[in-house]
Amino acid sequence: MGFISVLSFAHKLTAERLSAGGRAIDATVGTGADTLALARAAGPRGAVCGFDIQAAALRLAEERLRLARDEAGAALAPVTLLLRSHAALLESVPEDWPGTVSAVMFNLGYLPSAEADKSIITETASTLAALDGALAVLRPGGIITAVLYPGHGGGADEAAAVEAWAAALPLHAAQSVIYRQLQRADAPYVVAVEKKK
Repeated sequence: MGFISVLSFAHKLTAERLSAGGRAIDATVGTGADTLALARAAGPRGAVCGFDIQAAALRLAEERLRLARDEAGAALAPVTLLLRSHAALLESVPEDWPGTVSAVMFNLGYLPSAEADKSIITETASTLAALDGALAVLRPGGIITAVLYPGHGGGADEAAAVEAWAAALPLHAAQSVIYRQLQRADAPYVVAVEKKK
């Protein structure tokens, strides 16, 4: 039995913090895989908010959620998808969300779709702003997961910046970990941050 994938690891960490009725954010909706995982974990009494700058991503996510609702009935949380940069996360969530969110997921890089424009990637400056916003909306014990992709153009710099951001957090505020394959420098990996109580 091998190690679980970085995406599965991020989902596992998130599921441990997000219970039925909870609030969660997908900071980079993409095709909606993380959005769906969050909606399942939060359940019909919970709420999920998702961000992406590409309308095509939101359409893919909406279709994924529609298919899941058709299969699962009302077992998913209501999801609000916003055509907006994750840098606007803090000012875009409902005003009663800061301090109550259980999980924020980031899956950085580009939209993993055959027809997507791979030149549109997450940018370091907006990602760092989004991480600050994510930490502000988390409840004590809540988690941020960031799947990083150093193997594509711009990805290594963004990954290093996210690592540096997480490492610089004061221990009284948060703790951070890395889940990474050590033999391949360009392999995707996860940085996770847990907000202290």
